[in-house]
Amino acid sequence: MKTLSVKVKPNARTSSLEQVEDGWLAQIKSPPVDGKANAELIALIAEKFGCRKNQVTIKAGAGGRMKLVRIVD
Repeated sequence: MKTLSVKVKPNARTSSLEQVEDGWLAQIKSPPVDGKANAELIALIAEKFGCRKNQVTIKAGAGGRMKLVRIVD
């Protein structure tokens, strides 16, 4: 099980996930409306780490830009 600290920037031109000094930076195309950005973040992390989307959960910060994301093996 991994826990990642992710800073999310919604409404980006392209979706990307990169490692930075203090965790991860996710740039998401989706707007932060109706959980669309969170759903895209989960899909992006699942793709990056080679796991299924249902193995990725947002443990804290679902309504903010800083999130704690857990990946279950």
